[in-house]
Amino acid sequence: MRTATLGPLGAVSRLTLGGGIGQIWGETTHEEALATVHAAVDAGVTLIDCAPMYRNAEAFVGEAFGGRPPAGVRFTTKCQLGSPAPGQAGDILAASLESSLQAMRLERMDVFFLHSNIHVDGFEYAHGGASRDRFSTALSIYLHEVVPAMERLKAQGKLAAWGITGIGVPTAVLEAIDHAPRPQVVQAIANLMDSPGALKRYAEPARPRDVAAAAKAAGCGVMGIRAVQAGALTAAVDRELSPNSPDRADYDRAAPFRALCAKWGQDPAYAAHRYALSMPNIDTVVLGVKNRDELAMCVKAEADGPYSAEEMAEIDGLGLAPA
Repeated sequence: MRTATLGPLGAVSRLTLGGGIGQIWGETTHEEALATVHAAVDAGVTLIDCAPMYRNAEAFVGEAFGGRPPAGVRFTTKCQLGSPAPGQAGDILAASLESSLQAMRLERMDVFFLHSNIHVDGFEYAHGGASRDRFSTALSIYLHEVVPAMERLKAQGKLAAWGITGIGVPTAVLEAIDHAPRPQVVQAIANLMDSPGALKRYAEPARPRDVAAAAKAAGCGVMGIRAVQAGALTAAVDRELSPNSPDRADYDRAAPFRALCAKWGQDPAYAAHRYALSMPNIDTVVLGVKNRDELAMCVKAEADGPYSAEEMAEIDGLGLAPA
C-alpha cells in the first residue's frame, strides 16, 4: 500500500481504518469487527482511528492486539470536549486520554484529537445552537486551555502529536490552524460533494478544501474523512435515515454520480474512495468500513491508484460540489 507523510508521524498508509468497526455505522458482529482490524493490518494499513464516541472501537482495538500491536501500526483517538467551565478543559482532556489508553491497551497515543467543533466566541449556530457547548469548543477555550493542555500531555509522553477535527465553523478552524503552537494533524472532510452532511450546523459555506489546503500549507498532516459522506455516495444507505436528513438529501442529490459509476462499471463506494484518494492535500483517507468486504473494496481503490485528470474532471463536471 502507498504511504504519505502525516506531519510528525512520518510515513503512514494512504488508508486509515476508522470507527466503523465499533458497531456504530451499520451492523457488524464482534467477530467480524476483530477480523476486519487484522485484515486491515495485513493489507498494509498502518493507522487506526478511534474515538470514545465510536461505541466499541477502542475496546475492539485493545482486544484485537492485546496490548501488543504490530510494529509500525499507529493509533489515534479523540475527546468530545465541548465548552466546559473555565479551567476544566485540561483535566477533561487528560482523563479522556487516560480512559482511551486503557481501553486500547496502549501506553501512549500517537495522535490525540480535539473532537469538538470549534467556533468563535459568541457564534450562533444555525442548527442545534441550544446544545452548542456540548458539541463545540469556543475558540478562546481552544487557544488558552486546549492547546496548552495538549502540549503538556505531549511533554509528559502521553501522546506523540495532537490535532483537531476540522469540521467546525471554517473561519474558526482556519484561525486555529494559523495559531502557534499549531495542531500537528487535522481531520478534514474529503468527498466529491465537499459535504459534511448532518455534521454541518452553521450557515456559512463548509470550505473543506480550503481547510485541507491551509493545514498542509501550515505543515500539518491531513486525514480525509467522510469519503462516502455517511453513505450518500454509496449504492444504498445501510441504515434508516429521516426524510429530512441532510445525508438523505445528499444521497438523493448524488443520483448523477451513481449513474456515472454504472456507466464506468464501478461501485459508487469504490469510486468515492478512489476520488478522495485522488484529492490534493489529503495524506490518508479514513475508512468507515465495518467488515472485510467493505475493506477489500477500499484496498482495491487504493491499489488502482489515483483517477486521471480526465476522470476527476468528469466527476467534478456533475456539479455535485458547491461552486
